[in-house]
Parts: sequence; C-alpha cells; structure tokens
Amino acid sequence: MNPNAVNPNPYTIEPIGFIRTPFVDKFGIPRQPSLAPHAIGTLKLVAPFNHADCVRGLDGFSHLWLSFIFHETLGRWSPTVRPPRLGGNEKVGVFASRSPFRPNSLGLSLVRLLDIDTQNGVTLRFSGVDLVDQTPIVDIKPYIPFIESQSEAKGGFVSGAPPTLNVEFSPTAHSQLAQLPATDSSALHALICEVLAQDPRPAYASDPYRSYGIRLYQYEIQWRCDGQTALVLSMEPR
Repeated sequence: MNPNAVNPNPYTIEPIGFIRTPFVDKFGIPRQPSLAPHAIGTLKLVAPFNHADCVRGLDGFSHLWLSFIFHETLGRWSPTVRPPRLGGNEKVGVFASRSPFRPNSLGLSLVRLLDIDTQNGVTLRFSGVDLVDQTPIVDIKPYIPFIESQSEAKGGFVSGAPPTLNVEFSPTAHSQLAQLPATDSSALHALICEVLAQDPRPAYASDPYRSYGIRLYQYEIQWRCDGQTALVLSMEPR
C-alpha cells in the first residue's frame, strides 16, 4: 500500500451534545472566545457519552477546548477569506484564519468551565462562549497551561486585542431592563455591553444612523453606533 495514498474511506464524527447559548444568530457572536465572559453555554451530553465516568477528573481543570461543527456553513468553504480584523478587504488563506468556511467545518473554542452536573446524565456549563445556539459539540479536551500557553508565540495579522466601543443605554432600554428580575437584568446588561463593545458590525459599516438588531436569549436588541459608542435603543421580547 502506498503510504502517501489518500484514505478512500470517509470519516464520520458523532456529536456528543448540542450546546445552548445566548446567541440565536451568528450576527453578534464575539469573534473569539472569552471576549464576553457573561456569555454562558450549557452542554448536556447525549448517550452513550452522558455517563459520569466520561467527565471524571474534568473538574480539576479551569478551561476546556471545545471541538465543534460550523453547522450553519457545512459543506461551504473557500481557499481564501477576508478576516474582519483586516477590514474585510484583504484576503488570507483559509488555514491562516479562523473562518467558519473551512473544508471540514471544524472549529475549536477555549472556554472556562463553571460547573459539572452528573445528577441526571452529564451537563456542563461554560462562560465566554462564542458559539451559536445548538452548535454540535464533537469533543472536549482539557486546557493545559504549561504546554499550551506560549509567551513567545506570534499572532500573525492578529496583533492584539481590537479596540472596543463604549456602550450606552437609551432611557427606553434602561426602562425595559428595569422591568426584569434583578439577577436577569444585571446579567443581560453585562452581556449586551460585552457583545456590543466588540463592534459586531460588518467591516464596511460606516452609517452612524443605521440601526442593527442582535438576538440574545429571547430578546431582540436594537442598537446603533456612531463609530465610538454603541447606543442600545431598545430590547424587546421575541
């Protein structure tokens, strides 16, 4: 057998669960994990992976790698992409990016582990998620700092954290937040600030009067941006 021959047998990957997150749509999802610490994800493992033995010892790790499927772009890929960090104008190779338009639609996300519940199957909670709701998760691996944190690593065209926007709330939005229970109001306020601070608008956006909508949990968040400040106009239940 030729050792360089391509394996003719296709591989199959079975989801171990489907994560629930605040992000109903792709628009508004932070472009990297951990940028929105109040973005909470809940993963209930499915059989036969939902046995407590599968996560034995996992509680000793603070952060985990989630391997997942870009299910909304499945089967669509391009050899070059236009990263938002480069203004959406310059192209780089797909393997020099984290674009969802990949040959095998596989993604990798680093999240903080908050809780493991093994009372009724296995349910995991994470913070800092950057995944659309119901994303298929195919694997979990612990993050090991002394191996995976490389102080001398280069970031290519991603030379550091992007600038962030100030976030303000209109009187209408403040009033709508105040009608929620205190804990819900506080968590939603923090999540909105974290998401909008990353400026999720398309790279070519420049109209300060255009309003945008982001769906978080069961709320439709209307907002606009003058280039320096994101103003939350309203938040309505869907």
